[in-house]
Amino acid sequence: MAATTRLLVLGALRETGPVHGYDLRRELLSWGAAEWANVAPGSIYNALKSLEKEELLEVVGTDRQGARPERTTYRLTDAGEAEFQRLLRENLWDTRVPNHPLLIGLAFFPHLPADELAAAMRRRAEELRARAESIRDGVRSILAGGPIPRHVAESYRFEAAQLDGEATWAAEFAGRLENGDYA
Repeated sequence: MAATTRLLVLGALRETGPVHGYDLRRELLSWGAAEWANVAPGSIYNALKSLEKEELLEVVGTDRQGARPERTTYRLTDAGEAEFQRLLRENLWDTRVPNHPLLIGLAFFPHLPADELAAAMRRRAEELRARAESIRDGVRSILAGGPIPRHVAESYRFEAAQLDGEATWAAEFAGRLENGDYA
């Protein structure tokens, strides 16, 4: 399991307190974690089971409502709190930049006509700016008192800033291609 998924699940469980896996999943999805944390909903259940095996979480009960499947309630152990603190510090102090999928395409961009590539980069810039603006709308909603905790807005702000930065680069790259810098 990725360290980011571990951190996300441990941290969310720390915030919510004892909680059913389904409710934790629903909470994380309401935060938009599937997008900004790149965590699939099913991986949350797998993480809960793994973290329980590692004794970072413990089961505090199970219940069943009607014909629904049995639901397990988890809480953080002292070891889970220590692991959360370690992962949080590691994450916030880490300055490594993850590999971006575009880097592979950029390694081979001379194999496309410059005008086609410039058009692709201009479109990329437009779409990235539109996504960044949509994210900023989400931040405004969070800050207006939506169901998502206010501090989650910083994850969205960070994502919008990354998109804005990439959009600026893409537009500048398109300009360099149109100016014949790579002819």
